[in-house]
Amino acid sequence: MDRDVLEFPIQYVRGIGPQRAKLLDRLNIRNVSEALYYLPYRYEDRESIRKISQVQNGRLETVMGRVIRTSTITLPKSRYKLFELIISDGTGILKGKWFNQPYMKRRFRMGQELILSGIVKHNTYRGSAFEIDNPECEFTEDDSEGFIHSSRIVPIYRTTAGMSVRALRGILFNVVNAYAGKIEDPLPEEIRSRYGFPGLSESISNVHFPRSGTGIEALNRGASTFHRRLSFDELFNLQLGISVLKSGMERERGIFFRPDGKLTVALLKKLSFTLTAAQERVFREILSDMKEPYPMNRLIQGDVGCGKTVVALMALLSAVECGYQAAIMAPTEILAEQHYINIHTLLEDLALRICLLTGGKRERPLQEIESGDIDIVVGTHALIQEGVRFRNLGLAVIDEQHRFGVLQRAAMRKKAVHPDVLVMTATPIPRTLAMTLYGDLDCSVIDELPPGRSPVITRMLTSSQKHEVYNAIFEEVGKGRQVYVVYPVIEESEHSDLKSALLGKTALEKMFTCSRVGLIHGRMKTAERESVMNVFKKGDLDILVTTTVIEVGVDVPNATMMLIVHAERFGLSQLHQLRGRVGRGGEQSYCYLLAYEPLSKDAKRRLDIMVKSSDGFRIAEEDLEIRGPGEFLGTRQSGIPDLKIAHLIRDARLLEIAQREASRIIQDDPQLKGSVLLKKNVERFWEGKVEIFRTS
Repeated sequence: MDRDVLEFPIQYVRGIGPQRAKLLDRLNIRNVSEALYYLPYRYEDRESIRKISQVQNGRLETVMGRVIRTSTITLPKSRYKLFELIISDGTGILKGKWFNQPYMKRRFRMGQELILSGIVKHNTYRGSAFEIDNPECEFTEDDSEGFIHSSRIVPIYRTTAGMSVRALRGILFNVVNAYAGKIEDPLPEEIRSRYGFPGLSESISNVHFPRSGTGIEALNRGASTFHRRLSFDELFNLQLGISVLKSGMERERGIFFRPDGKLTVALLKKLSFTLTAAQERVFREILSDMKEPYPMNRLIQGDVGCGKTVVALMALLSAVECGYQAAIMAPTEILAEQHYINIHTLLEDLALRICLLTGGKRERPLQEIESGDIDIVVGTHALIQEGVRFRNLGLAVIDEQHRFGVLQRAAMRKKAVHPDVLVMTATPIPRTLAMTLYGDLDCSVIDELPPGRSPVITRMLTSSQKHEVYNAIFEEVGKGRQVYVVYPVIEESEHSDLKSALLGKTALEKMFTCSRVGLIHGRMKTAERESVMNVFKKGDLDILVTTTVIEVGVDVPNATMMLIVHAERFGLSQLHQLRGRVGRGGEQSYCYLLAYEPLSKDAKRRLDIMVKSSDGFRIAEEDLEIRGPGEFLGTRQSGIPDLKIAHLIRDARLLEIAQREASRIIQDDPQLKGSVLLKKNVERFWEGKVEIFRTS
């Protein structure tokens, strides 16, 4: 199908026009392609027509009969009218009722044969009579192209104000009939044959209007043969793009690092602990990449507290040792500040020049960075803004990678000529999502915690059990330990009943009169936040009241207890990250999840998982299952195209096939010069995200 036809404006499709086009625009349907790929979110089985005498109360039923009576009734004590229609099939009678639609009377005539579908109910005021409110209705004499709204498996679409599901179904039926058969299939025949995928036109037609006998359960799970074909297309386009990006990086000439290891050895001597076997293994993998003549693109995954930062620092020193600058980019100012303090403390007697660059700091040593006087730059996304220039950036480390994305990685690479890039995350990523978010990266996993770390004991309490938490805080502070109390918001709001950090601090000061209580939140100035954190780290505060600004990276070994207020309002990944702020020393640590009822089903599930497991990878899998790929880790900001059909858990097997086939194709034809149609498809899929194929 010609691309111009796929992009043919929906307004000019027969039977639509400007008014309907405005409504369709709200559904992001602006052209033929977007209409064809606007899939039903569920299906109803109206295929089997039942005798009226056999219908059951509360069930979705489809019946056929002839009109034996119509009437319009004005409802008592209101101006509303009720149109009633009674049909009979010889075994019984059934009433259809339409509220405030008196014009419906003009549609029907006595003796006319028709089909009604809907949820059947008993009319308790009329004995055992059956009726359906606002049923779907079709006339048997109109069956020129097959029934659309009944007598089949019927698609149900999400719609918008001003357009009924019935009207949208009719529009999409016409679009599918007119255009689905004209689509050229870009999927290579050998792949279709190898996995038994149906053709593209057939798949689109049957996902919208399934043929008779298609399993309703598979359709509603998005797992029919035709859904699987469309899901594969999405995943295949995704993996082709990722494979092209990765192959392009591998062909670039990178820096040929040859460190002698002196700075790394000096760092290790200053540490109060020895590296775990997992840390040593991952550093060897990084060093091996750095010694290759093409740019490193590696991801370090590891659960909270596994020691990723030390490994990254060893890599930074390896680059500096070879005469290059290095940079580390963190998602928040507080994490960037902590990295800077820790790195500066560890390296202060190694004669290295280190600076901090964040949006909140007035001092911006841009000239020193550009001249090469600075060896290591620590900062936030301010590092990738215009005006920041490096003399010879050799290695960029991106911390908490899920807060950034493909576009930010690309922006960081542009700060130099093909620097090595090392990204790391303390948010474990399920394998299926890692293949999409980080498919352009090689992956290392630090799967071992430092010796002496005990799992954090986690308990969930309701608001009626608050006294237990306060007793526990009193005992912990009495032992000389420190406590975090995390609130979801900074201050009270008339639009919300959430407890706030500002009022929480006041209440805790009154409750724990002998304890020193501090406060930190995102609206505080950088210097003020830094000052409070330093006081807490030194042990001069007993209780730190905070918001989620301490979610990642903050390391205070003497903090052994955390209370998360309104834990039901936090996401699973966020709860796991927050819990990771305790348990970083040798003492047993505790996390209390204070939940306010009523709890939603998902909230209860999240809290139960937190109590039962401290395994970040299992928690991540559950989080992906609960939230779905669109929300998990904010992937809409990641630079990866949205998946509208495929589901990363349901379609994990398809994802593996897509990755394997995409890698094979790109290995043989990196720019898809021999597959023009496939190349156009990939470009369309990635449009507005990343330029996959270079035009130069």
